[in-house]
Amino acid sequence: MIDEAELLTLVAQAQAGNRDAFGKLVTEYESAVFAIVLRRLRNRSEALEVTQDIFLRAMRKLPQLREPERFAGWLKRIAVRMSINRAVRRPREASLPPESFSDVAQRSSPYDGVVRIEQAQQVRVGLTRLRALDRDTLTAFYFEGQSLKEMSDRFSSPVGTIKRRLHTARHRLKEALGEMQPA
Repeated sequence: MIDEAELLTLVAQAQAGNRDAFGKLVTEYESAVFAIVLRRLRNRSEALEVTQDIFLRAMRKLPQLREPERFAGWLKRIAVRMSINRAVRRPREASLPPESFSDVAQRSSPYDGVVRIEQAQQVRVGLTRLRALDRDTLTAFYFEGQSLKEMSDRFSSPVGTIKRRLHTARHRLKEALGEMQPA
């Protein structure tokens, strides 16, 4: 722990551009600043990053400090302000169960890409086996992205009828796809 006279000397030297003096100040106050930041952010790696940013800002702003004996309080105010800013501006974290990550890894395999292509081909073939109205209904909803209201206008039918057609067409497509599977 440095005494007040040494603190004043180090601050004055650091204000004059002496990096070694500033390094000693960092060594002296780093743990206190880190504790302030960690208390606010509750994330060790983020607190380490913000602590570094605080000392960078302090080094740039040090010439503006008029009362070197107030260095500790001045540094603490910078730490509190920057911690609050970081906490407010950081995006909200979403926690996911571990199974979600294994799903992502599995979806990205080349094998899965081939399977998706084959499934898409089977769906296209299955669509050709349906009646025109069923095929048009499914195509409008799933491939063209039309809403039920848009489909109602397109087919000149009430929304309830469109819902029933979609349900029936999905059921018929499922049956057509089932027939295509090997026994």
